[in-house]
Amino acid sequence: MANSEGSSGPVTHVFRGTFIHSTPETALQVLEDALLGVDTAGKISFIGKGENLLELSQKFGFNPSDVNQLAQHEFFMPGMIDTHIHASQYSYAGTALDMPLLQWLNTYTFPVESHFKDLEFAKKVYTQVVKRTLRNGTTTACYFATIHTDASLLLGQIANDFGQRALVGKVCMDRNNSVKHYRETVQESVDETHRFIKELLNKKYPLVKPVVTPRFAPSCTEALLEQLGTIAKNNNLHIQSHISENIDELKLVKELFPDSETYTDIYHKFNLLTDKTIMAHGCHLSDKELTVFRETGTSLSHCPNSNVSLCSGILDARNVLNHKVKLGLGTDVAGGYSSSILDAVRRTLDASKVLTIQNPQHQTLTFEEVFRLATLGGSQALSLDDQIGNFEIGKDFDALRVNVAARGGPIDLVQCKEPKILLEKFLNLGDDRNIVEVFVAGRKVVPCEDLALE
Repeated sequence: MANSEGSSGPVTHVFRGTFIHSTPETALQVLEDALLGVDTAGKISFIGKGENLLELSQKFGFNPSDVNQLAQHEFFMPGMIDTHIHASQYSYAGTALDMPLLQWLNTYTFPVESHFKDLEFAKKVYTQVVKRTLRNGTTTACYFATIHTDASLLLGQIANDFGQRALVGKVCMDRNNSVKHYRETVQESVDETHRFIKELLNKKYPLVKPVVTPRFAPSCTEALLEQLGTIAKNNNLHIQSHISENIDELKLVKELFPDSETYTDIYHKFNLLTDKTIMAHGCHLSDKELTVFRETGTSLSHCPNSNVSLCSGILDARNVLNHKVKLGLGTDVAGGYSSSILDAVRRTLDASKVLTIQNPQHQTLTFEEVFRLATLGGSQALSLDDQIGNFEIGKDFDALRVNVAARGGPIDLVQCKEPKILLEKFLNLGDDRNIVEVFVAGRKVVPCEDLALE
């Protein structure tokens, strides 16, 4: 553990105990009896050994008696990152999982999303999803909203108010034959995307930024995709969309874009594959397409709950990692029925084991690797790993204080366990009852009186 004078201001919080995180080289690193300081800007100012408390207190100017000591069965881990979630679908999460993707969109999703022109309805749903995901330990979320600009701006405001780090996307779609009033013209979509970006950036929210959001190729004409690629490039913005989720979707894409060799080629043609692009699913991407992802720096969001719940496919996450493509985890609410990244961790492990059952030569993902995907991997996928993802000096303190033995919680401990085992138990058995505190950029956002779920 290194000490450093990387602080940008006085130290306001010092914690002592076990810290568990990942590095690019190591899937799981355990720091026992560590001291971590957080400065006034919410950044990690130092990490040191507990035995050096007196020296560190003199160097960084804090009182040793003010150190916050973790309990025996507690540890800190980085905040979890949801790289793909539809905030507008939260109201029917846990239901409507009886159809494949395209029918599901037409029957459930588009009719519900069309209601978000009603700002009161939007406020109710968006408040609930931000509160719930924070309680679940999601410190950063990459949100799809709807085509409605004002409601999408409201989602950004709510995330800011409750202290969640977020990328928020106003959905763009000029093709929709099932719910015809839920679509835009190319010009409307372009104009409203410009307005959304301008107004959200003008709010100067410290942790909430816009993301250019073509829903997916079947919902967009080439004219719209081209314009969105230009907007993202001119404003140096993130991009999010879907790709290669479902076999019927692939057939539809081929019909709509007959001149494109692959699904990936469509996005690539219109400059929508960049090192700030996150594409969801990718179950049926070829190795050739994954090579394009690596070369362009494009990331994938692995959404295993949704992939199975809508019978879309199983992503070979090992193959994605072998191609050195950035990979994070997504809940994909409401195609995925859970809004917790803990669920995504479990489903990722399940999916990998299914692939091993089918092919014993498949190298199953370990829980340590999937822990990294839920934290550092997500930050890399969103190109935010210079700010968040693990406990490094100078990064923002986005963290979960986990108590594996929380009273009334779902985990029974028979005897004292080493930190690695405590983490494994939490990932497999834990829930929000074990997450006793949530910090985003050094600010404690859970528990918070305002976060009482309505």
